[in-house]
Amino acid sequence: MTLFIATLLVALLLLGIGGFQLIAAKKAQALATGMLRSKPAAVVFLTIATAWFVWKLMHLGAPDFGNYKHWLILLFIATSILSYFYIPDFLAVRGLSALLLLGSDAVLDAAYMQEPSSRLFLVGFVFLVIVACMYLASLPYRLRDFFEWLYKQSYRPRLLAALLAGYGLWLGIIALTY
Repeated sequence: MTLFIATLLVALLLLGIGGFQLIAAKKAQALATGMLRSKPAAVVFLTIATAWFVWKLMHLGAPDFGNYKHWLILLFIATSILSYFYIPDFLAVRGLSALLLLGSDAVLDAAYMQEPSSRLFLVGFVFLVIVACMYLASLPYRLRDFFEWLYKQSYRPRLLAALLAGYGLWLGIIALTY
């Protein structure tokens, strides 16, 4: 993936999330709060994250635990399946966090050793996403607390949506300057 495509994808994702929240606020609220403990969402997010991670493990070289990659693959598949049965609470949040971490890796790989200093707008945002994902993967109920705080006042979701859409627009403009 090139830096242009990575920046454009993140920009479109932010524009989509912010735009959806601005256009269909009630649907966005229902979707966000309903996703937290949703078993179908947990299955989808966890399955995609597990498949993506297993794919990454399959391409390990010998220096990176390559000799043990089959055992690692079995371990992570078993962990994914067993987590659905033994820690199902807020599993969708953990699965989404894992997906975002894997996506952040792909975006950071695209930005690695690239010349434009404007890439720092993308990389800085991605590092914020990584910190948030690590926090939410360890304390997933905090996303519920955040949504409760966010939707308590009517201006907060609109403000967050405008910030996300605005930053997505900014990243889109930056992507066109590469």
